[in-house]
Amino acid sequence: MKLVVQVPCLNEEATLPLVFARMPRSIPGIDSIEFLVVDDGSTDRTVEVAASLGVSQFVHHTRNMGLGQSFRDGARRALEIGADILVNTDGDNQYPSERIPDLVGPILAGEADIVVGDRQTHTIAHFSTLKKRLQKIGSGVVNLAAGTDIPDAASGFRAYSREALVRLNTINRFSYCTETIIQAGYKRLAIRSIPIQTNPKTRESRLFSNVAEHVIKSAAAILRAYIMYRPLRLFTSLGSVMFIAGLVPFMRFVALAWFTNDNGGIGRHVQSLVLGSVILIAAVAMLAMGVIAELIRINRSLIEDSLEQQKRQFFRREPARHAPLDKSPAVAPKRDAALPHAPTGLVPAMAGRRPVEHDTASSPDEVTTN
Repeated sequence: MKLVVQVPCLNEEATLPLVFARMPRSIPGIDSIEFLVVDDGSTDRTVEVAASLGVSQFVHHTRNMGLGQSFRDGARRALEIGADILVNTDGDNQYPSERIPDLVGPILAGEADIVVGDRQTHTIAHFSTLKKRLQKIGSGVVNLAAGTDIPDAASGFRAYSREALVRLNTINRFSYCTETIIQAGYKRLAIRSIPIQTNPKTRESRLFSNVAEHVIKSAAAILRAYIMYRPLRLFTSLGSVMFIAGLVPFMRFVALAWFTNDNGGIGRHVQSLVLGSVILIAAVAMLAMGVIAELIRINRSLIEDSLEQQKRQFFRREPARHAPLDKSPAVAPKRDAALPHAPTGLVPAMAGRRPVEHDTASSPDEVTTN
C-alpha cells in the first residue's frame, strides 16, 4: 500500500518547511510514503527547499498553469509511480499535515473513495462574515448539484483512492475542488468528510484577488460541471420555468380582451400574444437544447469509460515477482542518482515508466472528451 502526498506549490520556499515539519513518515496500514511537489512555475527556491526536505518526486510547469492543472498533472504522476492513495495538501501550510493519517483512514478501511477535510469555516478567525456565508452557500450548491453532503466543498485537504483517480477527469484549471465532487457524486463514488482545524494564515490566497472574483469563478466551475453531467435536468428545469412564464402574457391577453368584453380592443393587446409566443418558443428551444446536451453527455460517458480502461492499462501495476529458492535473488534495477538533488527539469520516472510531459497526446488523459 503506497501513499503519495502531493503539494502544489507556487513560490512556497518560506512555508514548505512548516508543511513538512509535522508530515507523517509512517502510517499504520501504509507500506511506503512518497512526497510529490508540483512546481507551478515558481521563481524562488521552492524546488531546492523541497528537495532538502526529502521530496523525491517533482512535476514542473515552466509557467503558472493554475491549481486545477497542477492537481491533474500531480495525480497523473502519482498513478505513474504506483500510488494506491493520493493526499493533496497546500504549500502555504493552511492544512494540518499531522491529520493525514485520519484523512486516509476511511480509504484504508474500505469506507470511502474520497475523503475531504472539513475546515469548519465558521470557526476560522480570519474569514469575514461574508466569506463564511458564501462558503456555506457554495458548499450547499455543490451538494445540490452532486447529490452529496460535504460541509466544506472548497477544501483542498483531500485523500483519493487509486480507483477515484482513475475514474475522475478534471478539466478546470482554476480549481479542481468542486468539479471532482460533482463528478464523484455523478459516478457514485463514496465521499466522506472529517473535521479539521486549519493552521494560522501565512499569506493571502493566490487563487483570486477578491471575493467577487472567487464567487464568479466558482459559480462558473459549478455550472460547467453541472451542465457536463446533468444537462437534461438543468435545461428541462429552465425550459419549464420559461414555459410557465410564457403563459402569463396569454392569460393577460385573455383577461383584458375577453373577460372584460373588450372584443373590439383585441388588437390593442396583441403585444401580449407576441411576448408570450417569443417566450414559449425560447422554452421549446431550451428543451431541445436539453435533449441535445443529454445525447452529448451519453457520448461523453462512453468516451470516459474508454478513457478509464486506457488509464487502467497505462497505469497498471506489475505483480510482485519472487526469485526461486535455488537461485540468487534478482538484482534491483538502478535508480537515477540525481534525485533528489536535481532541482530543475523534469524528474526521471521510475524504471519502466515515462515522465510526465504536458505537450504530448500519448497519455490517456489527453483524450478529448465532449
